[in-house]
Amino acid sequence: MTIAEAKRELINRFHAVGIDSPEVDAEWFLSTLIDRSRAELPIYQSQTLTTHQESLLAEQVVRRTNREPLQHILGTANFFGYDFEVSPEVLIPRPETEQLVEWAFRKTKNFPEPVIYDLGTGSGCIAITLAKRLPSATVIASDISEAALRLAKRNAARLDVETNVQFRQADGLALTTEEQVHLLVSNPPYIPTAEILELQTEVLEFDPKLALDGGVDGLVFHRELAALGQALLLPGGALLAEFGDGQVSAIEKLFYNAGWQSVDFGNDLSGKPRIVIASKVL
Repeated sequence: MTIAEAKRELINRFHAVGIDSPEVDAEWFLSTLIDRSRAELPIYQSQTLTTHQESLLAEQVVRRTNREPLQHILGTANFFGYDFEVSPEVLIPRPETEQLVEWAFRKTKNFPEPVIYDLGTGSGCIAITLAKRLPSATVIASDISEAALRLAKRNAARLDVETNVQFRQADGLALTTEEQVHLLVSNPPYIPTAEILELQTEVLEFDPKLALDGGVDGLVFHRELAALGQALLLPGGALLAEFGDGQVSAIEKLFYNAGWQSVDFGNDLSGKPRIVIASKVL
């Protein structure tokens, strides 16, 4: 079987079971299989797969048609150009969260040596990316899950920032008022409990519930951030956190009621409000 033939077969099988991006998934499997980038794949269309490659691909296709996430099968997810190890212990990094990191870069530009805190670090994708791109920064990352922290530490080591990121196990904000930061960032759980069963299979069955469930209205963690965030920020600092569709009005009210004087919003890739940006005035 050639690469071109395998790609057609994979697309048809993935499409038949309702996978959202059958061609993209097919290309990721095949490019990984032959250790080439997706962009290079057209060059190898006529290459014939070995028996071992066909066997491995067949196993992966069965897992994907059972709706196991592509990233879990391949073992990595790309975030901001870096490959992060992922597992069922952590939320798979999403493209929307890259927008959160972009905003974080903007908010730290006036601080030569920014101190950054990442709440609910999961795979470590936010904290580690910030540490990679801001070598003068001090980054602290926390998570309630010991398993998630072990994985995040492996990612820090593989991306050569293990000495730049401090990891802490904690339920909630693992900072004291003596430990103020320039930036608080988080992609907290924000899905209302009752809506979790409506999620697509890849999320419902394979993402950790701990990283999804934001309580009755999805805003449990945003309340904590709004209530405690200002005391943990240095003057001129900012809090950035993702939230879900349809939550923007509730988030705005929540932060203003908590005494924040500056509350703005950043959009996701589809133009919808996705990130609350609350600043501590000088």
